[in-house]
Amino acid sequence: MDIPRIFSITESAHRIHNPITPEKLATLGAALRLQPGDRVLDLGSGSGEMLCTWARDHGIVGTGIDMSPLFTEHAKRRAAELGVADQVSFINGDAVGHVADEKADVAACVGATWIGGGVAGMIELLARSLRPGGIVLIGEPYWRQLPPTEEVAKGCLASSIADFLTLPKLLASFGLLGYDVVEMVLANQDGWDRYEAAKWLTMRRWLEANPDDELANEVRGRLGSETERYAAHTREYLGWGVFALMPRGE
Repeated sequence: MDIPRIFSITESAHRIHNPITPEKLATLGAALRLQPGDRVLDLGSGSGEMLCTWARDHGIVGTGIDMSPLFTEHAKRRAAELGVADQVSFINGDAVGHVADEKADVAACVGATWIGGGVAGMIELLARSLRPGGIVLIGEPYWRQLPPTEEVAKGCLASSIADFLTLPKLLASFGLLGYDVVEMVLANQDGWDRYEAAKWLTMRRWLEANPDDELANEVRGRLGSETERYAAHTREYLGWGVFALMPRGE
């Protein structure tokens, strides 16, 4: 079980596999008012930076699940590096349908809502692992401004304009699902730069080391086209944020 190899190549040097910066990740942990011993479940945990740094900074315990063996190994090494391997564990596996044996104070999916079939399904899945009074954490793109054409939306790697909502409509959609939005931390263009532009050096170094690999032509094509595509489309039109939700009636 693994993610497509192209992502393992382009994001192999990433600690965070979305456009949030380490500083914003720290802001998010502080905003959630995490306490020592709080349990965090992270579906689609990538290279584990969120759980590892929150374990170091706030004393949380937690579990991350991710399909990528490479990223899961990175997460385990990061936990050891930060001295928190006894607080957090990482599982290489399919998080689809996963419900924790022990209820979590924070149940998160930061940037992989496809695991639940979309935002609504992901929230429903995470809620099954949440203790009363706990927080659901969702990372999701939104339109900073609506693309003028479907072609521009596809330039943002969306299949259509309908894939994402504007920020006001995304926030309203959480209410329609029966949740209060209690916090949010939004990525900015610098965060997008760090996420996207970091891939370019990774791709160039990979090509130098693997000129005869079966994916070399694809990686070369991406390196040649991604800079312009990103600058013209994603950077201008697509936002991204992490949203903290609590069920209404609690």
